Amino acid sequence: MPRFKLILEYDGTGFVGWQRQDNGQSVQGVLEVAIAKLCGEPCSVTAAGRTDSGVHASGQVAHFDCPKALGADTVRDAINFHLKPRPVAVVAAEAVGDNFHARFSATGRSYRYRLINRRAPLALDANRAWWVPNALDAEAMAEGARHLLGHHDFTSFRASECQAKSPIKTLDVLEVTRDGDAITVIAAARSFLHHQVRNMVGTLKLVGEGKWRPDDVRIALEARDRKAGGPTAPARGLYLTGVRY
Repeated sequence: MPRFKLILEYDGTGFVGWQRQDNGQSVQGVLEVAIAKLCGEPCSVTAAGRTDSGVHASGQVAHFDCPKALGADTVRDAINFHLKPRPVAVVAAEAVGDNFHARFSATGRSYRYRLINRRAPLALDANRAWWVPNALDAEAMAEGARHLLGHHDFTSFRASECQAKSPIKTLDVLEVTRDGDAITVIAAARSFLHHQVRNMVGTLKLVGEGKWRPDDVRIALEARDRKAGGPTAPARGLYLTGVRY
């Protein structure tokens, strides 16, 4: 049975998250409905990572097994046709071998978090960025971020409901840059704990506001206690931007 790899983008606003659930519309759910219409039978879709409610993606990766022999372009275009008008799109489709697995074959994941730092509220980006009206020092945030790079116990930045077996992760990239009113945080690692990126961003915001010193991030990390970390940043500013294989 042919297996297809999909690269997806979606606006997470209004979805309960990636994973199919009984309490609302999920990205996985609407995608599986569209694929079933293409294939003529139910097909399960597996993603590289489960994004939470309100989280967006520009580079989510998923795979499914299709009972029909179809070309990759046909798969892409037909799924997109059946997805309308929902804010989910298959950017690319590719036939892959049976040994490819969207989640377990992945060797890295990257995220982008967007903050808009200005006094005026957001109109166009209301559901796509975190509005922070108080002045933020992006350079101080970047200095604080450097304490989190490398191999650490990230308990202080782990959600209480996280199901990972270990809190130890290796953070390869955590960059903070500013362009006008927009502050962008880029994070990359093999994998992340539940809410790890959002908790790190919430902590860095405290540094940007001057409520924490950059070195306080290191102190929070070494505490290995979620209560020592900063607040969880809103889901609406987070984007899954890519998966490495």
